[in-house]
Amino acid sequence: MKDIHEVLRRKQAKYAQLGKQIEMLQQAAEKLREVAPLLAENEEDDSSILADVDEPVAKAAAAPAQSQSAPSKPVVRTVAPRWP
Repeated sequence: MKDIHEVLRRKQAKYAQLGKQIEMLQQAAEKLREVAPLLAENEEDDSSILADVDEPVAKAAAAPAQSQSAPSKPVVRTVAPRWP
């Protein structure tokens, strides 16, 4: 049989840990609220920069993929033996 005091001590420790985690999440949410407007302003600039960067990378990645047509490996499924 478990000692009631030990169970209570563990529950209180877990409760304190959850309280700290909640506090940290609230602080993070507050910081994100401060940063969100700045991210929204830069979103248009970032999307145009990313589009310029992604185009050459996509073309370079597509070229080797088209030239290499390696046969695909067959899918092998193993079945575990069933015991009666």
